[in-house]
Amino acid sequence: MSEQASRFRVLALGAHPDDIEAGCGGALIKYARAGHQVFQMVLTEGEEGGASSVRRQEQEEAAKLIGVEKVYWGGLNDTEVAVDRALIKQIERVVREVDPHVIFAHYPDDTHQDHRNLATCVVTAARYTRNVLFYEGPTTQNFSPTVFMDIDQVLEAKLEALCAHRSQIKKTNIEKLTIVDIIRAASHFRGIQGRVTNAEAFVPLRMFITVNL
Repeated sequence: MSEQASRFRVLALGAHPDDIEAGCGGALIKYARAGHQVFQMVLTEGEEGGASSVRRQEQEEAAKLIGVEKVYWGGLNDTEVAVDRALIKQIERVVREVDPHVIFAHYPDDTHQDHRNLATCVVTAARYTRNVLFYEGPTTQNFSPTVFMDIDQVLEAKLEALCAHRSQIKKTNIEKLTIVDIIRAASHFRGIQGRVTNAEAFVPLRMFITVNL
């Protein structure tokens, strides 16, 4: 098998800047460092949480730290992501262009409507993608993961990418806790569940196990 043929293409989708870094940044860093191609699709510029130009720049900076080849911007309004044919078609276009082996997206049970609606649209738009995994974030509910990735060696790199979203670090609505504190604690917790020091956890929509004969 050629080197090009053995490279995976990975697509991560998030409703807002920083969602992807919080949910699956460690996995993306591991893929990128292993020589695989990593892409992101961010539906909004997160303008409800800060200036669009600032948040877009922060996302692009975080993407560079991860090793992302391209960030696709959805151009939608923050808090107004809807489940409709237009968004499904928009995601489908990106999926066709990237042709990913693996897709990461928000878990459908979430208190933020943008996260929920993105997840619902991904189920349809990614119906021909073999591996689709849902990640968790600070607003995810009822998350019971069955797939884990050890991110101990890349945890600090993940947190560095998260810190690129400097305008959002303290916006947690939890006294004395930054988003870095929350994600570090979540990494420890999921690591304990997976019997490692630090992990990211996922719920699969589909996951293929391949055995080469």
